[in-house]
Amino acid sequence: MLTLYFSPGSSSMATHIALNEIGVPFEAKLTALHEHKNRAPDYLAVNPEGKVPTLMIDGRPLTEVAATLWYLARRYPEANLLPQYGDIEGEARVISWMSFIASTIHPARRTGDERWREVFVLANQRLGPSEWTVDRYSIADIHLFRLYWRFVDTLHPAPGAYPNLSGHYDRMMARPAVQKTLKAEAAIGYNLPR
Repeated sequence: MLTLYFSPGSSSMATHIALNEIGVPFEAKLTALHEHKNRAPDYLAVNPEGKVPTLMIDGRPLTEVAATLWYLARRYPEANLLPQYGDIEGEARVISWMSFIASTIHPARRTGDERWREVFVLANQRLGPSEWTVDRYSIADIHLFRLYWRFVDTLHPAPGAYPNLSGHYDRMMARPAVQKTLKAEAAIGYNLPR
């Protein structure tokens, strides 16, 4: 049994999208960050870091977005969220994107809007005219989308400012799993800090 501890619009959105891509049953447990539910003793017993997502796998916690996405992609290969096994370079490129997203894009927001814009210039260049981050849709696309979605929702960049990322965003928004996740999370409400 899988249980996702999440807060709408937060990093847990990526894991939520992946679960909907895979299509397996899971329980979603709201852990509203704006209400500090992530600091409650019962949640700290699950994840002492007090962050989301936490993905419970048969009662065992797995934390960090990249780890939860990697687990789901490897555990459910039929969802095709990773390059085929044996494509070592393809898998390494997914890890490269995931590392770039976690270490460069994600912390940039806290540094300020100027730095946030700069890292998306880098991401736009890195993506280039490619449809997806690697040769086909993968967990790296899900991870990138969640952060760019937040950027677009917060700073409303000018049309054409990030053409490659905008095209990627549109392709992601057309995916049923993304639509399902956004609808479910919007119904609860986004209460994210600026």
